[in-house]
Amino acid sequence: MEKVIANLKTLGIDMIHQANSGHPGIVLSAAPMLYTLYAKHMHINPKDPRWINRDRLVLSAGHGSALLYAVLYMVGFLTLKDLKEFRQLSSVTPGHPEYQVTPGVDMSTGPLGQGLATAVGMAMGEKHLQTKFPNYDLINYYVYCVCGDGDLMEGISYEAASLAGTLKLDNLIVLYDSNDTSLDGKTTGTFTEDVRERFDSMGWYTTVVRDGTNPKEIDKAIIRAKKSGLPSLIEVKTILGDGSLLANSHEAHGKPLTDEDITQLKKKLGMPQTPFYVDETALMSFREEVMKRSGDKYIAWQEAYENYINKECHGDETEFLKFYNRVIEFANHDKPFIKCETEATRVSNGKVLNFLASKTDLLFGGSADLFSSTKTYIQKGGDFGPTNYAGANIWFGVREHAMGAILNGLALTGYLPFGSTFLSFADYLKPAMRMSALMNLPVTYVFTHDSVSVGEDGPTHEPVEQLAMMRAIPNFNVYRPADFKEVLGVWNAIVTLQRPSAIALSRQDTPCLEKTDPAKVLHGGYIVREETTELGAVLIATGTEVSTCIKIAESLEKDGRGIRVVSMPSIELFLAMPKKYQYKILPVGVKTFFVEAGSSQGLRRFVTNDKYLITIDEFGASGKANDVLGKMNFQEEQIKKRIKELL
Repeated sequence: MEKVIANLKTLGIDMIHQANSGHPGIVLSAAPMLYTLYAKHMHINPKDPRWINRDRLVLSAGHGSALLYAVLYMVGFLTLKDLKEFRQLSSVTPGHPEYQVTPGVDMSTGPLGQGLATAVGMAMGEKHLQTKFPNYDLINYYVYCVCGDGDLMEGISYEAASLAGTLKLDNLIVLYDSNDTSLDGKTTGTFTEDVRERFDSMGWYTTVVRDGTNPKEIDKAIIRAKKSGLPSLIEVKTILGDGSLLANSHEAHGKPLTDEDITQLKKKLGMPQTPFYVDETALMSFREEVMKRSGDKYIAWQEAYENYINKECHGDETEFLKFYNRVIEFANHDKPFIKCETEATRVSNGKVLNFLASKTDLLFGGSADLFSSTKTYIQKGGDFGPTNYAGANIWFGVREHAMGAILNGLALTGYLPFGSTFLSFADYLKPAMRMSALMNLPVTYVFTHDSVSVGEDGPTHEPVEQLAMMRAIPNFNVYRPADFKEVLGVWNAIVTLQRPSAIALSRQDTPCLEKTDPAKVLHGGYIVREETTELGAVLIATGTEVSTCIKIAESLEKDGRGIRVVSMPSIELFLAMPKKYQYKILPVGVKTFFVEAGSSQGLRRFVTNDKYLITIDEFGASGKANDVLGKMNFQEEQIKKRIKELL
């Protein structure tokens, strides 16, 4: 035991020293915790890294990656060569853990608090998944999270922890590396509350390990936590940089140790000075201990799986694999199943969402206390909670920050999750949306009340810059559909592409348009009104502005101008189309306008010059919707006048 912990510490320190970059403090303080988790509790299989019933570990304090990689090497996921390439370009051991880059890493972490909140989502996913196979014991894993003082200073942690307590997620165990030290210094001036009492008040089981160097005490605390029937917080008191000359100092946090310090540390640990030394006896003993326990559970799981397939699926794995591989058959996109009519796109979205939910169990999500406004409630889904973990509707409460991270946890479990709120509150979700994009998770963020037409609620509730903000996120699709048919097409695109996405939907009614096409949403942009004479201008629009531009085009053509209208429900998908297609839709040299009730940022690439951007680049106002549009110079006649003047 002591040799394994010493080896974890020295491997971590050697990685940081060779890279001349990293965080040695947590390597030295948290090594006993990681050792205990893997030696005594984690069920994993390096030969089957995606094993659905493996225990999950979220290193919320992602700056401790060197320690995690050392453990992953010791159990068989990584090689010594991988450790020597720590923080180097294209290695599998990047500076912070990255999902789908490093075998054995269950999520990307680094932004503090995101990991803990995402772990709550993973625990919710396990509870929900468990209800699908109640008689076969196929799903029975734990979600472990290692966090530090910094994670618990972030507000998102408490949003998520509050919900976890309400939901009684007894499969979630958080180990808190408690050393009263952060990057800038001691926490005495910034973080003085009693963390355990705070978690107690939120319905968690809490306990403390006074000596964080004692694996036996950590093990006992985890065993107690598993019997508690509640989500658990184990405070483990440690010394940051334990054993270093910088021990108990904030300087140990992110500063590579000196040669002198490494020499004395290895001597103190009883380890050779050789860089990347591995004690083979300790390695094999540790690996055998982990694999024996994990192997027994893996064999039992395989038997349960075969039993399930034979009895429930008559020997056919197809249905299980459809779920496991996120397969949804959604072939109705070209034959709308509900009559297209004049209605708000948020209402259309609710209809499509409920249709999809009737076809698959993969759809799982909810709202941040806005079901009645966002229309995302799954009518026959039931409510997810401690008395019904099979429920499909999650009541997130007013917790937008946590909602986004929890959705990431659900996606990491295997679902196609969604969460909803007003578009003006998208900023609350930005860090989680960025993590969705980084991990390429099929999370769908549903945003309603998508323009200043919200009216009376005023500028705090009227989005202006949010569409531009989301479109700036790499690997993230933003959709703003024009009517019911385009909403249908958006969900077809989401199900087909399974990428991180956001949908912006209207509160105000919009007509069902003759030429909108669900199938063409996958093109990102397409013609919804052909010019009837020689092409003189192109009007690009999104959402509710599409119908406005069609009316304007019809009016302007009476003067002999050929006006084309292009609906662009997704800029990202349009720009991914071949250039030949883009030029066919938007011919070079033709005067081109972009009409959208939001910021002009990111739209200049499409237009002739800035004058052809008909957008809103100031905050809105409180008043009747049409009056607010008038103040913004965005009523139909005002838009028409601006276009006519430029033509």
